[in-house]
This record gives sequence, C-alpha cells and structure tokens, in this order.
Amino acid sequence: MLGKKLHVKKNDTVVVISGKDKSKSGKVVSIVPKKDGVIVEGINVVKRHTKARGSEQGGIVEKEAPVHISNVMLLCEKCKKPVRTKVTVLEDGKKARCCVKCGESFDK
Repeated sequence: MLGKKLHVKKNDTVVVISGKDKSKSGKVVSIVPKKDGVIVEGINVVKRHTKARGSEQGGIVEKEAPVHISNVMLLCEKCKKPVRTKVTVLEDGKKARCCVKCGESFDK
C-alpha cells in the first residue's frame, strides 16, 4: 500500500479552520499519516498524567495532540490568508505546491 498524499508537510505554517483552536496558526511539527493528522506547535495542547519511569519524573505533562488534516489549511506568505493548494509543474519538470489565489510556490 502506498503512503497517503497530504496537502501539508513538516515545517509548513498552517491555520486551524475549525475546533477549539480555530483561527490560530503554527508550524507543523510532525505528520501522523495513519490517523490523517498533523501535530502543530502550540495547538490542541492536552494534559497527560504520566507515571514515573526510571529517571523520568511522573506528573501532569502538557503536550500537543494531533489535529485532523481536514481542519488545517496552509498559510500563504504573500496573501497572508489560509489558502487551498494546487500542484504545478516547474520548468525543470519538478512538481511544486502553489497557492490557488496568487500562484506563490510553497516548495522552495
């Protein structure tokens, strides 16, 4: 089975478009393809009660939980808005993600 094609990649800046963190933006820390999710810096912070293990101390730890991929949109640097993307073929034959509104490329 091939990997899923997702519209965001690691280190992209995204905006949350629904849920408790609506209209907040952040950087994508990691992608969870099995659950169709992304972990965004400072978004969807949950508390986990952890048990002490070895040298690690136990207690209440705050960490980011995954946000579903359908609830985030890429933030265009030029438009300063959340936008949809399209794939365009560059002169050298490579494919790149571009903003639908202004045509700015996300893959530098």
